[in-house]
Amino acid sequence: MNEDEIRKHREAIDRYDDQILQLISERSKHVQAVGRIKGNVAQKQRPDREAQILRRMAANNPGPLSNEAVMAIWREIISQSMALEQRLVVSYLGPAGTFSHVAAKMHFGTAPELVPCPTIDEVFRQAETGAANFAVVPVENSTEGAVGRTLDLLLQTPLTICSEIVLRVRQNLMRKSNSLEGITRVYSHSQSLAQCQNWLSRNLPNAARVPVASNGEAARLAANEPDACAIGPALAAELYGLEIVAPDIEDEVNNATRFLVLGTNVKCGPTGDDLTSIVMSAPNRPGAVHALLTPIARHGISMTRIESRPSRLARWEYMFYVDLEGHQDDDKLGPVLNELKELAPFLKVLGSYPRAPR
Repeated sequence: MNEDEIRKHREAIDRYDDQILQLISERSKHVQAVGRIKGNVAQKQRPDREAQILRRMAANNPGPLSNEAVMAIWREIISQSMALEQRLVVSYLGPAGTFSHVAAKMHFGTAPELVPCPTIDEVFRQAETGAANFAVVPVENSTEGAVGRTLDLLLQTPLTICSEIVLRVRQNLMRKSNSLEGITRVYSHSQSLAQCQNWLSRNLPNAARVPVASNGEAARLAANEPDACAIGPALAAELYGLEIVAPDIEDEVNNATRFLVLGTNVKCGPTGDDLTSIVMSAPNRPGAVHALLTPIARHGISMTRIESRPSRLARWEYMFYVDLEGHQDDDKLGPVLNELKELAPFLKVLGSYPRAPR
């Protein structure tokens, strides 16, 4: 071992650490200055500005850190900088240790207060009443499909979508001891059990699979039962003092869940890579849905998603949830929305927001 070489590298690391700290401090002073200029603006967060910063850091990344690592570092810098301007409260679908919790932390960092809620309805209500600044709700999973309750509530809420989060779902087997021996029960949310059935059949064929309300509840139960284990995110293992016995046991490696960030009075301008979500109804006559989709195709707008839900207003009538590429203020998408307002009996723009990395 060459101690002199190690010492030189460590001295260089110390110098860079000092420089990084100084630069972060200087950056923070500018953040505070911007906050003073904004004054008493009700909502100071700018998701479009944050997205542009993160994209620029990823584009300029020289390595060896991955883009994911660089963006995580800058997300935390942004999180702590926001705390200099205002205290943020974020509601999410709890309890602690769920994938919703992971998504909220990934997007907002560690500075805000993250408030777990027992239902999606309560997540919305916290933000609607002002008890929380933002709400994080699941809207679709790449293998399980749409989250119906989220879609239903988007129809009636005054909140608007200001960001999205796409979370790669990594399922981990966790328990108090670091071994598969002696496991008789596997706790997890029913979707997680379904997403790991091949691994469970190969490795724990005789263990009972017990569905519970959430991955966080599964981890809590496993922490108190020596012969049980849980499936869920690594955050659950950290929170409940469990060992990860087997990481990444999901059957579908590309499984991901998409979350929406909802807020009020959030200005989110175009970034050049945006999505706009709308919900609209179609008149009850032949070809009505085709007529609604025609302006989208004619203007060359890409439709990335469409879901139908019962309208709950009349029997056999449906609402159509559509995600479109672009921002509602864009020259290309704006005219399309104006056409749709004339064609659809009902149309609501749910929000325009930066597209998250896939």
